Amino acid sequence: MQTVVYVIIGAYLLMMVVIGFLFSKKSENASGYFLGNRKLGPWVTAMSAEASDMSSWLLMGLPGVALAAGLAEAGWTAIGLGIGTYLNWLLVAKRLRIYSHRIDAVTVPEFFKKRFGDESGILCAISALVIIVFFIPYAASGFNACGTLFSALSGGKIPYLTAMLISAVVIAAYTTLGGFLAASTTDLIQSIVMTVALMAVVFFGIRFAGGWQSVVDNARALPGYLAMTSTYDAAANGVVPYGGLTIASTLAWGLGYFGMPHILLRFMAIRDASQLRTSRRIATVWVFIAMTVAILIGVIGGAAVRSGNIPLAIGDSQRIIIEIAKKMTENGLLPAILAGIILSGILASTMSTADSQLLAASSSISNDMLTHVFRVKLSQKTVMIISRATILVIALIAMYMARTESSVFRIVSFAWAGFGAAFGPVMLLALFWKRTNKYGAIAGMLSGGAMVFIWKYVISKLGGLFAIYELLPAFITGLIVTVVVSLLTKAPDKSLTDTFETVSREF
Repeated sequence: MQTVVYVIIGAYLLMMVVIGFLFSKKSENASGYFLGNRKLGPWVTAMSAEASDMSSWLLMGLPGVALAAGLAEAGWTAIGLGIGTYLNWLLVAKRLRIYSHRIDAVTVPEFFKKRFGDESGILCAISALVIIVFFIPYAASGFNACGTLFSALSGGKIPYLTAMLISAVVIAAYTTLGGFLAASTTDLIQSIVMTVALMAVVFFGIRFAGGWQSVVDNARALPGYLAMTSTYDAAANGVVPYGGLTIASTLAWGLGYFGMPHILLRFMAIRDASQLRTSRRIATVWVFIAMTVAILIGVIGGAAVRSGNIPLAIGDSQRIIIEIAKKMTENGLLPAILAGIILSGILASTMSTADSQLLAASSSISNDMLTHVFRVKLSQKTVMIISRATILVIALIAMYMARTESSVFRIVSFAWAGFGAAFGPVMLLALFWKRTNKYGAIAGMLSGGAMVFIWKYVISKLGGLFAIYELLPAFITGLIVTVVVSLLTKAPDKSLTDTFETVSREF
């Protein structure tokens, strides 16, 4: 039965590489490689955006948090992300698609450069560096999840490092070959696999827990487990309050969407801006359903673990779906096939994010840094060669960072805060306030990004009111600084404000 699982996972990985090869001929210039020549349909746009967003956090991080501590943290995080997803599609998607097409920008740093008329290249350089600094560890967390999956599945027979390297090579291979179109198409497939995996785990998880009533009884027996204003403390078997400030901090996860380059690129790449309404509906519905099911799996998994049917320490709660899939292989051929699909779903959630991160980081170096910052004249063919080589180098760095196991949730939360605070306020003001200038954008980006580090490693150590998620204070800082500096410095040139007004009329 375990061989069946390996065959299914192997076939899945091979299919991803084949897709990359098939799309390699359609990515022969920078626009095609980085943005798919703006030819994505509404379904691919929606599902690739959300698949690249959710990452292994959906199938490992979120269920793990729900299993260990109950509904509060996982629930408020999901609510914040759901609202953030909807608002991002509603407020940013159409405006960014129209604006980026008007000024011919194919990456987020290039959009900022052209939107604010920054000929010095400073804004583009800062944007590119932010992407590189935060995306490499983010991609490393994806490689980490793949290695954890394979190592756990084999019962330790396949070492973590070997498993991680195999997964990383496959991801780098199809991304290098096919670029944005390959990444987006595989993301659509991966979102389908993730959905099937979630549903299958719910069914078998309830069975292993002893039935739905056992799940309910277990959750009710744990103090604070089902509350939204408290969490369950497994060590003390007691209740920990989850107050208003903590709730606001958790909801702040939704602010990160406004600054996520791999999601913003999907908005820029859709074939027709009028199709974004359809994409918004598809994306929002899928996200709310997927996160609800993921939290439910955590609750179900908690009952299965405490019943003794699933061997798992509470400290390893993020592996609950892996353990349920392993248990399924003991129940015949069909459950083993479904187990293979479930484990492929975890791979899918990881790969769909890692490929987009590798591509965005690569474009920041080959297109933004070399072309717009250092002003190196490159042919389309040379840009493509450098882009593919850059993906491989970045993948190697991420592999090195992922050489030991670590917490997926912790790495993702920090990178998410970095992008949300550095890019989010500037992106919103770039699209909605024509008085924003390059000086404000530079100051906002630097202050927002810096505050993520300062708050997490200095201020939060004070505890109490300061022990909140770093994205919230960093986002507010970036927003205020961008507005204040823009007002205190020279107004944008008339050509820039004219373009803003022209684009605004198309909204």
